[in-house]
Amino acid sequence: MTVQRDFKEPGRPRPDLVIGREELLAGAREQLARGGSVLVHGPAGIGKSTVLRSLAAEYGETAHTVLRCSATESESHLPFLALADLLGLVADEVAAQLPAAQRTALESALTGRGESTLERDGLALRLAVLSTLRALAARGPVLIVADDLQWLDPASAELLGFAARRLGGMPVQMVCAVRTATDQRGPEHDRYLRATPPETLSVRVNPLSRTQVAELLGHRGYGDLPRSTVRDIHRTSAGNPLFALELGRALAENPAPTSPGEPLPVPTSLRALVLNRLDALPAEARRTLLVACTGARPTLSLLHAAGRDNAEAETAQAAALGLLTTEIADATDRDAPVVRFAHPLISAALYAEATPQERRDVHAALSTAASDPIERARHLALATTGTDPQVAERLGEAAAVARDRGAPSVAAGLGLLAARHTPADAQPSPDERRLQAAEDALTAGENDLVREIARQVLAHTTAPAERVRAWVLVINSAGHALAEVDTVFPQALADAGDDPLLLALVHYQLAWRALLFSGDFHEAREEAARAAALAARGGDRRTELMSLSLQAQTETLMGHPDAPATIKRALKEPQDPRVACDHNGAGAARFRWLIMGDQLSEARTTISALLREVRRRGMVESEVHFLRGLAETELRSGHCGRALDLAREGLRLARDTGIGVAATAMFTSLAEAAGGEVNRALSLAREAVERAEEHNDLVYLSRALGALGHAQLVAGDAAGTVRSLGRVRELEEGLGITDPARGRWHGDLAEALVRVGEPAEAQELIDVTRERAMRLERESVLAVLDRAEALVRAARGELEPAMRQLTSVQDRLAKLGYGLEEARAAYALAGLRERQPGGASYDEATLLFRRCRALPWLRQVETATVTGPAQPALSTAALDSLAATERQVAALVMEGATNREIAARLFISVKTVEATLTRVYRKLGIRSRVDIVRLAAGRRSD
Repeated sequence: MTVQRDFKEPGRPRPDLVIGREELLAGAREQLARGGSVLVHGPAGIGKSTVLRSLAAEYGETAHTVLRCSATESESHLPFLALADLLGLVADEVAAQLPAAQRTALESALTGRGESTLERDGLALRLAVLSTLRALAARGPVLIVADDLQWLDPASAELLGFAARRLGGMPVQMVCAVRTATDQRGPEHDRYLRATPPETLSVRVNPLSRTQVAELLGHRGYGDLPRSTVRDIHRTSAGNPLFALELGRALAENPAPTSPGEPLPVPTSLRALVLNRLDALPAEARRTLLVACTGARPTLSLLHAAGRDNAEAETAQAAALGLLTTEIADATDRDAPVVRFAHPLISAALYAEATPQERRDVHAALSTAASDPIERARHLALATTGTDPQVAERLGEAAAVARDRGAPSVAAGLGLLAARHTPADAQPSPDERRLQAAEDALTAGENDLVREIARQVLAHTTAPAERVRAWVLVINSAGHALAEVDTVFPQALADAGDDPLLLALVHYQLAWRALLFSGDFHEAREEAARAAALAARGGDRRTELMSLSLQAQTETLMGHPDAPATIKRALKEPQDPRVACDHNGAGAARFRWLIMGDQLSEARTTISALLREVRRRGMVESEVHFLRGLAETELRSGHCGRALDLAREGLRLARDTGIGVAATAMFTSLAEAAGGEVNRALSLAREAVERAEEHNDLVYLSRALGALGHAQLVAGDAAGTVRSLGRVRELEEGLGITDPARGRWHGDLAEALVRVGEPAEAQELIDVTRERAMRLERESVLAVLDRAEALVRAARGELEPAMRQLTSVQDRLAKLGYGLEEARAAYALAGLRERQPGGASYDEATLLFRRCRALPWLRQVETATVTGPAQPALSTAALDSLAATERQVAALVMEGATNREIAARLFISVKTVEATLTRVYRKLGIRSRVDIVRLAAGRRSD
């Protein structure tokens, strides 16, 4: 097939067509832009054809002629078929340019008339293909697009390879795809590479991540699948897009829930694809494989214990067919090799092929053969039909073991199995077991499963305690999106009645509603205090501690004087170990108090211990929060690289689980602006703003806008910073947040106001914030405010006092351990010294930024250095080059007038003032208002 066009610049395919291949496509684009060729390879279903189509659509626009072929296995025995696809429609156009012998041989091969073969017409055919491609290339660039090279008929493959190796210097490029084994490099890969031009770039298509699989499923209309199901799809498909889509389609078409502990159902289309080699095995070997795919960690010794006496020979047969591999489990247990399937889908398909009775028999054998108590209980449950109180009890005990091991997701699955086998009149009841399973799922971050279980319980239970517990789970699973569950609160209050224990649970949730949904800190504090009192009256120490911790965190954000006393109450014995490491517990409240109070070392110790404990317990939501907290501590300390690594790790976890995405994107934006990419920082901050606005989360909206304003400042957009941080100022005043250490945006806003020509407004902000910071003893905030004030002074022409103030600020920040803020002070100081005769060096600022790994700030230093030393002192005669309005504006700047004041006095808009100043800067060869003020000082000295 051929398409001919005039030459155009390469277009760009829609980004939603290719998911998770950005790096691969970037490398391929660079190769094609250099005039090279690309070979895309990987296993079946991995997405090679998708990548090929994207590249062909993009770079086909640059070619005059596009030649295409796509072979199939069923046609691979037909000689010259691929050659006919490539050249059949264009051969006649250039046939006259071919020698007679070549023309005859090519015509015979393409039409099937005559008896042309490689053996008989080998040289003529080879030269004919080469001559045809050269003739086409003489008319304009040629792009050859060949999919599924492995199915090319041998004759076409040989001819194409012959020509490809001899097209050096001609505008002919190839974009090909070929199926290769899972090995990175193999003999078949090298063989196909030889069929392409020299220096062809070989790019392997790798599996998709869990997040990318979720995006792919959503793009194809399967976005409503629970996150836990998406996780299972990713694990079963091993990131293979085709397998993932087929599994997603099967689940969407048959929404019946999978039994806990069992693999995903595998559609018939995939079973045939991965089990086509199974028929070569005898029946006993297939049964051994069924036992292996049913066990959690099958070893040869486990297979023996389950009654598979010939396990070694039977697994060796399967390995020879490529169905599985056998490898040593670890260096200390070389007698127990682990049996691993070549692909997780093979295991799932084997299980799906078995009959229900075959599965129960295998589970029964493994319930006694497995050494782990959790595995024994799981297999016993799956081998049992109907209710059985003894089985339910064993499953409950196994769930407790899993919980203690830090495997809450496993505990949730076991709890659901226990509920299934629990008689209706037993204690604990089936619903109690379901609610415990939902709480374990909440700990594991499986919020979709939590909601599903809670609503199942609410559909039939009438017990107030169970209903309130279920309502609380619905609320907790919503995260910050409390607007989505706002109707739940009155129903929960109604079910709680006058029971203080149940009321305590509901009022604790109402405190969060007031904080996140209403943005009312005073109401949140009162509700938290009420919940603590009710819990104390009812003897619920856990809820009392959680409520006190929330009260303490709210008071800390408010700058309330009772915050230290409330934290002490929350830390009093007796403690509940679940609360101690909870992200809303007393430990987290103490960390927030420490970091806001500049106690960075103790804050790091506290948050590191909390992070270790929640990882041990498998508390995913708390892990997301504490990763963010540790990253914040490192960022404050000036360890920008470490902070960025932690923030990115937290963001990956947040996106995978859907927990705290807005808050984590917000903080990752700050980390990117400090140690990564400013554009990425801007993108993440805008994402955080959009999410917070969508959920009407005023508290995190202010934080997200703060991150956006900071990123804009680093990017050089001072006006954008003023807009964003101006909104933060309004929000926090409305919310009643008075502690400037909460968001630490005040210095950035003041600096941006100076840059846009509003030093008076900047000073007003500094004065108000300084009063609050002094009352709360926020030393680092005071130092940053002084840094901003030095810039205000400089804008007024007070360079010497400004430099003395910056020198002091830099020393104070160094003593407090705020490395990045210290470096920013050094940078500002160098910028002011540069304006003096003789200029200044940025060496100290460069050293400090490099020590912090503050890459965006280092780029700013490089820019400042490249611009060269400060301009010589301006002559007053320089004003003569200005137009009348420009001279008027410059004169008012010399008097210290702000942009607004200038606009009012000259009856023009503020935007006109800004545009006029830009022209003044350009004509005078200066960069800011400070240079104009310096000119005024020179006039006075004259």
